[in-house]
Amino acid sequence: MPSSTPRGSMLLLLPIALILAVAAALFAWVGGWLGGHGLTPQNMMDTAEASGKQQPGFRRAHSKGICFAGTFAPTAEAAKLSTARAFSQPSIAVIGRFSASSNNPYAPDGASPVRGMAVQIKTDDGQEWRVAMNSFPFFASSTPQGFQALNEAGLPDPATGKPDPSKMKAVLAAHPEIATFLAWAKSAPRSDSLGNTRFNGVNAFRLTDAQGGQRMVRWSMRPRTPFAAMTAEQAADPNFLSQDLNIRLAAGPLLWDMVVQIAAPGDPITDPSKAWPDTRQEVTIATLSIQRAEAQADGPCRDLNFDPLILPTGIAASDDPILHARSAAYSVSFNRREHEISQGKSAYPTSQNGSAR
Repeated sequence: MPSSTPRGSMLLLLPIALILAVAAALFAWVGGWLGGHGLTPQNMMDTAEASGKQQPGFRRAHSKGICFAGTFAPTAEAAKLSTARAFSQPSIAVIGRFSASSNNPYAPDGASPVRGMAVQIKTDDGQEWRVAMNSFPFFASSTPQGFQALNEAGLPDPATGKPDPSKMKAVLAAHPEIATFLAWAKSAPRSDSLGNTRFNGVNAFRLTDAQGGQRMVRWSMRPRTPFAAMTAEQAADPNFLSQDLNIRLAAGPLLWDMVVQIAAPGDPITDPSKAWPDTRQEVTIATLSIQRAEAQADGPCRDLNFDPLILPTGIAASDDPILHARSAAYSVSFNRREHEISQGKSAYPTSQNGSAR
């Protein structure tokens, strides 16, 4: 018979506490936080805040953004790859966000070659899928620790006001894959519109079909609008991307085809710094149509956390440590900015109805 004493009650709780401790340890291990020289999502966001002109109430990375609304329509081939409801419902209203990579919400649009697209897909059975992609074809580092080292090396030295070259040299020696990303960032052509930018999901996910078959995939959004290079005049305009987006949408919807690349045996599933060969099988699974855009200050995307681990049945995350680190870091960023907003510290401009957004 169980003891009714406080000591007995505490003993009964011990198995529960043990289970919770094990679960927390597993989460930390999957997220790459243990064995990583003390790296935590809080550390990562602290570094992001120190890297530029962080404004309260804004995201700690990709602070500058534009909300959009549209539809997601799957192809007939999509349902053959996954039981996810998003692939069988005829059309789904979605909201999303375009972004720039800086933590300065007022950074010039041409300052970085990296642009982001995020989409929230909510199906009629109550499930949700949040997709977060960027314009780079592969990630900067194979591990959260390498990415953090890169960001720390980029911080200005208090003595000079500039990054210390010796620190970056040490990072490249320890994480040689980063050099490939830096070379891409230096030479990548920049498009003259968000509407003709390709966005890539560099992390792998597992699709499960109705027969239980599984495939590892990476997805991308490929624009139907032809690529055109950004001009020097556009680069000098700090907000040319949002202005161009509004002009293009006034003429009609912008379309992207969502394509999955299917991994072959031996392809790196847990290393987003390595692209899969272009010869891998590809399947177009949906069309994203964007009909309108609005400023994020009052837009529906502002308070959304586009956590890439919010997934529906039929789609599962890989063990890629970068993917799990992104999820944890996004949570810290979200909590910090929501706290700032709740405390009335947000730097968002006051909307027409008088509320500070």
